[in-house]
Amino acid sequence: MRLTLYSFILWVALTGNIFAQGTSTPAGQPLDLITTTGTLKGTLLLPASTKPVKVVLLHAGSGPTNRDGNIGSMQNNSLKLLAEALYAQGIATVRYDKRGIAESLGAGLKEADLRFTSYTDDATAWVEKLKKDKRFSHVIVLGHSEGSTIGMIAARQGKADGFISVAGPGQSADKIIKQQLQPQPKMVQDMAFPILDSLAKGILVPDANPMLQSLFRPSVQPYLISWFKIDPQVEIKKLTVPVLVVQGTQDLQVSTQEAQMLLDAQPKAKLVIIENMNHVLKETTADKAANMATYSNPDQPVMPKLIQEIVAFVKAVK
Repeated sequence: MRLTLYSFILWVALTGNIFAQGTSTPAGQPLDLITTTGTLKGTLLLPASTKPVKVVLLHAGSGPTNRDGNIGSMQNNSLKLLAEALYAQGIATVRYDKRGIAESLGAGLKEADLRFTSYTDDATAWVEKLKKDKRFSHVIVLGHSEGSTIGMIAARQGKADGFISVAGPGQSADKIIKQQLQPQPKMVQDMAFPILDSLAKGILVPDANPMLQSLFRPSVQPYLISWFKIDPQVEIKKLTVPVLVVQGTQDLQVSTQEAQMLLDAQPKAKLVIIENMNHVLKETTADKAANMATYSNPDQPVMPKLIQEIVAFVKAVK
């Protein structure tokens, strides 16, 4: 698991003009994706309709984040709540456990064999599966956090009809990690930064300081090298479909500057900045303790403004 890599991995239904989350929704239908190394388990929420509906593929952030947006004891249900809100507006959703996580544990690879393309290939296969499903008229990919970078690649490769980035980075992960390490003692930075620079060049570092093994253990370095190669600005620029970029102002992991980087790279995108929304899509304040408390509050709804913007975007996709 890569939970310890950096803090970036932490991360309503509409009734007329009134938002009400937590209303009764179905548990969803199981939906599987069979891969060469095992089966990925997902959940489909499909509104009743006499004709094909639009479907949003939700991709979670990095680390052991499951299909509902939860990591271990940090149960916030952010993606589950978002899926239910879209369902209430007649929009289907599919969310899934990444390989090696939760019910997709059996499809996991050895850490030394995992690459960033393992996730982009899976997401692309999901898009292609949904594109072939006659129940759906359009497929839109929504990626949260690291899932944003994965999602924009999958949206292009799978020929999705639209892409939504929520709390997504605007620069390569090695640069993000350096930013995350800025508050650390200079001694830590002096040890970590040269390793990051080496991995960014594709060079393994077998003698990383034991103090940094959680970050740079030998088995995870090939994944980091594959990850650091990816520049979200380069990838989002390749998209020719409608793009929505959403970022909250109280996000402890991703700043609004990251969203601006994505917009600069893809000027045709729509940028939405949501006041007081944090990384798990909940309303909070500048108080760090209050912000972190939302990471373990599954009863707190996701931001109504987020739902409103996503619904409007999806409905406008042609």
